[in-house]
Amino acid sequence: MDTPFPVKGFIETSFSDWPGRVTAVLFLPACNLRCPFCHNHRLVLHPEEFENFPWPEILARLRRLRGWIDGVCLTGGEPTIHPWLPRLARELKSSPGLTPRGGDPLPVKLDTNGTRPEVLRGLLAEGLVDFVAMDLKSALNPHRYSSATGVARGEEHLSRVQESIQILLEGRVECEFRTTVVPTLIDEEEIYDLARSIRGARRYTLQAFNPREALDENLKKMAPPDPIELRRLQVRVNGILGQKVSGCGFRIAGSGQGTPEVRLQVPGQGG
Repeated sequence: MDTPFPVKGFIETSFSDWPGRVTAVLFLPACNLRCPFCHNHRLVLHPEEFENFPWPEILARLRRLRGWIDGVCLTGGEPTIHPWLPRLARELKSSPGLTPRGGDPLPVKLDTNGTRPEVLRGLLAEGLVDFVAMDLKSALNPHRYSSATGVARGEEHLSRVQESIQILLEGRVECEFRTTVVPTLIDEEEIYDLARSIRGARRYTLQAFNPREALDENLKKMAPPDPIELRRLQVRVNGILGQKVSGCGFRIAGSGQGTPEVRLQVPGQGG
């Protein structure tokens, strides 16, 4: 069946993708980065391996979930690389029968790497997203960011990431910043520097690197950060931000967004 949006994965209910909400999750294909620690790299590199979920079926499922879910999360991959993203968000906001409790349009959360600030600004201006989770991959310098994202144009990408940070710090939408702590790609002082660069943010969550599904084979041999150490870093980060930050505990990378074998429809397996 033809579908206007190539949604490659769909989960009906998640308790961890949007703080304080029960959400459905839509997985969108492809990405403009090649992060070596990426846990959804099959979706990034080989989206053609996954069938598209029929859009009418997604809408029908969301209608059946009305009164249970109170939002939809758009993740990937990198959603903002797709020119049809605003149209998808508009349909979620305006399709009949999707209004949750209270009668307002369906809340939409966006997961992004921040490299398309013009898209982010447009979505916010039109009121199409209600929460943004933005990844900070590494220290805000071109060399380190290139290493963490697996692409060359570090200076260009970093400039766009910094623009997205400023957009979110303007406070027009609820947001969360997050960093996956990979020992070879970011160190303790760089994490603290990142926290200082986003002062004013209400949430900055550290995620434990999960080597099991890493894109880079070498990272699969690396031990993840010690949980006690990561908690210590999170407490220090919260202190730098100057307030009791929501979501004080750390997460395991992939525990919120899922891993491909759990969350994505594989051809022939059905939804």
